Amino acid sequence: MRAPPPKVPLSVLLLGHSAGAGLAPAGTAAERVSIGDLLTLLAGRSGAALMLVFALPNVVPMPPGVSGLLGWPLVYLSWQLMLRRPPWLPRIILERSTSAAGFRALIARVVPLLERAERLLRPRLPLMTTPLAMRAAGAVCLGLSVILLLPIPLGNMLPALAISLFALGLLERDGLCLLLGFAVAGLSVALVWGVLWTLLKAVALLWPL
Repeated sequence: MRAPPPKVPLSVLLLGHSAGAGLAPAGTAAERVSIGDLLTLLAGRSGAALMLVFALPNVVPMPPGVSGLLGWPLVYLSWQLMLRRPPWLPRIILERSTSAAGFRALIARVVPLLERAERLLRPRLPLMTTPLAMRAAGAVCLGLSVILLLPIPLGNMLPALAISLFALGLLERDGLCLLLGFAVAGLSVALVWGVLWTLLKAVALLWPL
């Protein structure tokens, strides 16, 4: 009986697709890449892999609108992770797209981060990878996904990093990575709350009741 073929690392899969699989030649604007295309590319991967693909681009500064494009899939996927359901996205989300050039630029910024993370991960701290812990991670990711949709300047980077850590930890059964995800999630919520509180105070000073 032959051994199953080794799993292709996510970074290799994304880099190979951006290099030309199904895309128009570099410099053309006709071809577009939809979220549905990404789901087809990642067929057979867990919902955690999909969450990572949609969260990781927001860890680095991206053009306006990217967090909105990628935030809604994260809301759905984290909700399903919390309920322990298979990944599914509605058609209105699947049809959202970006240009092939934009996809290449996104992958060029994301893959180096992903390659470094893949070298560090390994199965450990199994207590953090139980079904209950995964449900808790899904609930936290759901809240962070909603934060990603808010128009807060640079407020999407820490929540996206926390979701990425959760996704990586779930993919590789790395409990330490999940613990880091919970820590970064707490820090990101505190930071976003501080920004919102400062904005509310500024508005109150400008327009007193």
